[in-house]
Amino acid sequence: MTRREVSRRQEFLLGLLGAAAAFGICEALSRAGIVRRTYLPPASEVLVRAARLAGDPAFLDGVGVTLRAWALGLGLACALAVPLGLLLGTVPVVEAAARAVIEFLRPLPSVALIPLVSLLLGAGTETEVTLITYASLWPVLFNTVYGLGETDPLARDTLRAFGFGRLAVLLRVDLPATAPFIAAGVRISAAVALILAVASEILAGFGQGLGIFIAQAQTGTDGTRDVLAGVVWAGVIGLVVNGVLVGTERRLFAWARDPHPQAGKSQRSRP
Repeated sequence: MTRREVSRRQEFLLGLLGAAAAFGICEALSRAGIVRRTYLPPASEVLVRAARLAGDPAFLDGVGVTLRAWALGLGLACALAVPLGLLLGTVPVVEAAARAVIEFLRPLPSVALIPLVSLLLGAGTETEVTLITYASLWPVLFNTVYGLGETDPLARDTLRAFGFGRLAVLLRVDLPATAPFIAAGVRISAAVALILAVASEILAGFGQGLGIFIAQAQTGTDGTRDVLAGVVWAGVIGLVVNGVLVGTERRLFAWARDPHPQAGKSQRSRP
């Protein structure tokens, strides 16, 4: 077993230990009456409720609606951000012309745009996807531009010396070198997209979706428990998505994490 695999296993075990500790603290606070159950139900009851929701077809349909909006918004953001980032990173004139607009739009909170977008598009899937796309665009865009800035200029000059044009240099050098940065941006945007998907549904208050379930659960007899059960589902979905993306990154871009694997092996094999 390599040192990296041992480190990953330790991280996983520490994560389980932290989750178990948080579960135990919440359970103890509620069972001992330190915190009222109306404010903090026992963690075991919340997990049981979350597990039972897995057998509720209506709830699963709502989760599916949220995931579809999440995937569509994230996909549109990537489709817009990567070409735009490549353009900004390779054409200085365009970057200088667009800088003021980008710096104006970037600090705008996506949640603050919900009333405006809802007024223009209505409270539906179009509004949700638009907000997700807007919020998810920035991490991918700036990671793409940053990755282009880290590309080895010698590789570019070498291709140009052999007569390759700008497009060939972009496809053969810039894009492969920037791919790990783009993947990291997509991973960040995936979390942002899920936050916007659930938040926009909560503020909408009607329709279908995980956020709708959380919003409507507040008025139920077991409101706090159901709200927390919905939050558990949101957290688990985010954890699974992040785990899948991290695993994909490690497999596709292992060369970016360990640039001299053969040198390391030869050093370890020396007596």
